[in-house]
Amino acid sequence: MLTVHHLNNSRSQRVLWLLEELAVPYELVKYERDKKTMLAPPELQKIHPLGKSPVVTDGGMTIAESGCILEYIVETYGEGKLLPARGSDDYWRAKYFTHYAEGSLMPFLLMKLVFGRVRSAPVPFFIKPITKKIASQVEDSFIHPNLERAVAFIDGELANRKWFAGDELSIADFQMLYPMEAIAARWPNAPKRLADWVERAHARPAYKRAEERGGKNEVV
Repeated sequence: MLTVHHLNNSRSQRVLWLLEELAVPYELVKYERDKKTMLAPPELQKIHPLGKSPVVTDGGMTIAESGCILEYIVETYGEGKLLPARGSDDYWRAKYFTHYAEGSLMPFLLMKLVFGRVRSAPVPFFIKPITKKIASQVEDSFIHPNLERAVAFIDGELANRKWFAGDELSIADFQMLYPMEAIAARWPNAPKRLADWVERAHARPAYKRAEERGGKNEVV
């Protein structure tokens, strides 16, 4: 049976949602972040050398990286579900957003988180103005302009369709879950269409079942 090695408040929530949506049986092994560092515990390194989550094991296979995991599950257990007709515009749109989520969008959201922590980090008082100035310059000149462009792009995409690859749920929506939650949590005045998408995803019975098994996810 497929086993999900699930870290609280992490990207592995998208894997649980997908499995619940497809009604695929799975075992769940839970791990907790270190409360001080917020890092994954060292026990995960026994499953995969990088010690990250999500990781799934299935038979003799160990699969990491959420995009790869989602593709494996859909192709192995999906029976044609959650992937638009091969070669169609929606198919390539699903592929695009499956890669865009972590390849282009999440780096800027992660940088926003990191530099926000740099700004508020406990440092000697005479260094504080310097760290705040550096953080502000990076945010204003690089992070925020790129995030503004990304948010506007996503808002435009959702103006034309209910889900990321069309009017039907697809693999792209599971991969976009974490960054969409992060935008809703960290971006002031996020467009209503983005907030509506998050609410729509959270309202699905399969998502609620994933929360019941894995716990409520709070974006780190």
